[in-house]
Amino acid sequence: MYEIKHHGAKDGVTGSCHELIINDDNSVLVDCGLFQGAEASDRGASSAQLEIEFDIRNVRALIVTHVHIDHVGRIPYLLAAGFNGPIVCSRPSAKLLPLVIEDALKVGVTRNRQIIDACLDRLAAQIVPLDYKAWFELPFSTPSHRCHVKLSPAGHILGSAYATFRLEPEQAGKSWDVVFSGDLGAPYAPLLAAPKSPYKADQLVLESTYGDKDHEDRHHRRQRLQDSMEKALADGGVVLIPAFSIGRTQELLYEIESIIHDHAEQTVSHTATKQALSWQDIDIIIDSPLASQFTEVYRDLKPYWDKEAIERVKSGRHPLSFEQLTTIDSHDLHEQTVAYLAKQKRPAVVIAASGMCAGGRIVNYLKALLGYQRNDVIFVGYQAQGTPGREILTYHDKDNGYVILDGERYPMRAQIWQIGGYSAHAGQTDLVHFVSRMRYPPSKIHLVHGEHEAKQALAQALQTQCPEVGEIVR
Repeated sequence: MYEIKHHGAKDGVTGSCHELIINDDNSVLVDCGLFQGAEASDRGASSAQLEIEFDIRNVRALIVTHVHIDHVGRIPYLLAAGFNGPIVCSRPSAKLLPLVIEDALKVGVTRNRQIIDACLDRLAAQIVPLDYKAWFELPFSTPSHRCHVKLSPAGHILGSAYATFRLEPEQAGKSWDVVFSGDLGAPYAPLLAAPKSPYKADQLVLESTYGDKDHEDRHHRRQRLQDSMEKALADGGVVLIPAFSIGRTQELLYEIESIIHDHAEQTVSHTATKQALSWQDIDIIIDSPLASQFTEVYRDLKPYWDKEAIERVKSGRHPLSFEQLTTIDSHDLHEQTVAYLAKQKRPAVVIAASGMCAGGRIVNYLKALLGYQRNDVIFVGYQAQGTPGREILTYHDKDNGYVILDGERYPMRAQIWQIGGYSAHAGQTDLVHFVSRMRYPPSKIHLVHGEHEAKQALAQALQTQCPEVGEIVR
């Protein structure tokens, strides 16, 4: 009865954009994101071709599951193409979305303030913030064909949601629930509670980013982060963490504050000087103005944190604003920091965008520090095909391994870590549980937002562990 079209993230993990076609005259978009790396849509949209390449004449509303750039980055192009319907999102996302869009415009479109302000004014006029679990009737509903949407916490980043559409055609005599998962979070992640499955879904559009693997548990991922920090103290090295400005940066800060707090009375011997260094001697640097802005918003939205994080604040600690934390805002200070860390053997952890090393300030750190054994690079998120991050992970352990950055070859002698447990995405077991814990599971599942192998593995796991599920489309 209802058709779902995929305009992005069908055969990859970026460019999320899905269309729920209600009838011949009305449809709804779920997300409208940028493509990254070598990924593209069936009709040619890519990281270089950003225009909306599909017909939007019948699109009446846009539902935003969360504000990562691969889910919202093409919204300015959607507005430019003439979309003037409501942009429905959670209340936290309503605060974060203008920051993301402003940054996307500055980086990829223009720095003309008038054009940016005009786009942001359009955005502000069209945003409809929703409370979690509240039903919203979409504007094209009629007495004979009603359509509501509800957002539920997805546990991925602050404000993230999965969307449930309740379709009630009068002639059918029943309602149909179509659920779009967006990106689901892993359980036991810092700051946010794990998502809870919907009661029912007739159809489910399910992400599959890590459909072929499970993540490390929180204890092991925290231990590996601690090990990298201890190594930095011992050899005066720098730990570089390419991280997305929203979500992972704040989770990492939360864990780093916890590690430093728990080792406040301990020291580490510096290998060269034999000097005993305190855990308070390691500098924690956020080199991203956008990440700094998001961190401030995260602090302002404490009511949306999980119980553990709220209790930590009540005890007098400040997990997103602690003594060793330094924020780099200006480009001049960024360049000075890169030069200083390249010359001085000063232990530091640097969190900088972009998460896939495809631009941003992390590239300058990599150029300066990747060639020295005392330094480390930690990847905590998915690296899309065609990005420098994927290249570093693939070739760092090869003889004479190197990566191309801005057209030049840089040798890789730093230690490269991948800590999957800090991914903001659910693993295979979590995705299967999202389906199996529904009281009435879907008769049809569309697997999206994953590479072929991940989809294949998740489809097999669902078929085995959720035999009541009907068709699985991938």
